[in-house]
Amino acid sequence: MRPLTEEETRAVFEKLSKYIGDKVKLLLERSDGVYCFRLQKDRVFYASERMIKLASTISRDNLMSFGTCIGKFTKTHKFRLHITALEFLAPYAKHKIWLKPNAEQQFLYGNHILKSGLGRITQQTGQYQGVIIYSMNDLPLGFGVTAKSAIEIKAVDPMTIVAFHQADTGEYLRNEDFLS
Repeated sequence: MRPLTEEETRAVFEKLSKYIGDKVKLLLERSDGVYCFRLQKDRVFYASERMIKLASTISRDNLMSFGTCIGKFTKTHKFRLHITALEFLAPYAKHKIWLKPNAEQQFLYGNHILKSGLGRITQQTGQYQGVIIYSMNDLPLGFGVTAKSAIEIKAVDPMTIVAFHQADTGEYLRNEDFLS
């Protein structure tokens, strides 16, 4: 376990800011203590300083996990968010999409969002913006990237993809071996 390098920190913050903007600071300076990011075996963990101090007493080889894994670095050194980060991204989301009940299951199976399944979208959402996907009951289901802006979506065909799937809560079941 080690602190992120400057380049790694920039990659993590850029990815997080796609979804929550400048509210990344709120993740680090919380009312219940100071939190930070640490790297362990290409995975980025989000944990309190207290938890990190406790985890540092365990050798690197024996340490499997601590805090919450929010993502990992690929072999090409790009940062990819895991669905486990949804709990921390959802309260601070800049842009949101709500799905109709009949489209929720399709999204949870890993499919993109079609206009026919779109319940509503936040105003001023641009093309290729990071969005948090919600059910109509305000339950966060996952996250993705818009394929069209909110203005363009009004004029497209019902079978047009309006948001690309990136991660959903169904991954807990589909990819449980790889999320740890």
